[in-house]
Amino acid sequence: MARRRLGRGLDGLLPAAPPPSERPSKNSAGIEELHPGRMQPRVRMDAEALAELAASVREHGVLEPILVRKRSSGGFEIIAGERRWRAAQQAGLKDVPIFVHDLDDEKAFEAALVENLQREDLNPMETARAFQRLVDDYGYTQETIATKVGKERSTVANALRLLKLPEDVSDLIEAGQLSEGHGRALLSAPSVATMKKLARSTVSKGWSVREVERQSRRAARGDAAPKKNASSKSANVRDLEQRLSRALGSTTTIQESGKERGQIRINYSSFDELDRLIEKLT
Repeated sequence: MARRRLGRGLDGLLPAAPPPSERPSKNSAGIEELHPGRMQPRVRMDAEALAELAASVREHGVLEPILVRKRSSGGFEIIAGERRWRAAQQAGLKDVPIFVHDLDDEKAFEAALVENLQREDLNPMETARAFQRLVDDYGYTQETIATKVGKERSTVANALRLLKLPEDVSDLIEAGQLSEGHGRALLSAPSVATMKKLARSTVSKGWSVREVERQSRRAARGDAAPKKNASSKSANVRDLEQRLSRALGSTTTIQESGKERGQIRINYSSFDELDRLIEKLT
């Protein structure tokens, strides 16, 4: 049975019908009274998208209140809605609608995470770091996180796996040059250096996730295979390799494993090339 997803905005984290004294109070506040939240899981905000939102806010105002909590030093800390607040600043608004709610750090972080996930405002790396923060700071299991954010546990597990990627690769995912699927495919590469190399090739050549998976598997097989020094091969074997390579149009190597025994290895870089080779060999 499919997991039940959170229904409307932050309703899954806020009590459905709390006592009057505990209900969020709807109000408005001066733009300068609001401050960015410490619990905000999002790091990057697209400047162009923010400018478009500001234009909409300038025309229609902030239609959905910003969820905040009171700060001990005065004013309000934004829990959910920082992007709306920044757009309101750009639009020149003096006041914005707010919901004031008394949430502790754990619930505030949950609320910020859920809103961003439902709005698809987080990139895959921000999501992964937010999940890891729930594990590290609050002792959540993957199952608990899945329940809180309305996703399958496997989705949470796959997101957390991205944190194993080297920084160069995670930066490409954050910049939108690689997808989450690309990142997971790169994890099967045999080394960090290979991950970085394949990531750069993926960006420059526009490889699909399936192609990255294939290249990663190929690299793993190549790195695991014992490499024989070409200079140790006899002149006859090297000559045969050259002749086979020319005849097939693909790099061909011969690995000797004993007297009059060995293997022939033919490299190909695409399924089209493999089809061509099969036609030549059959």
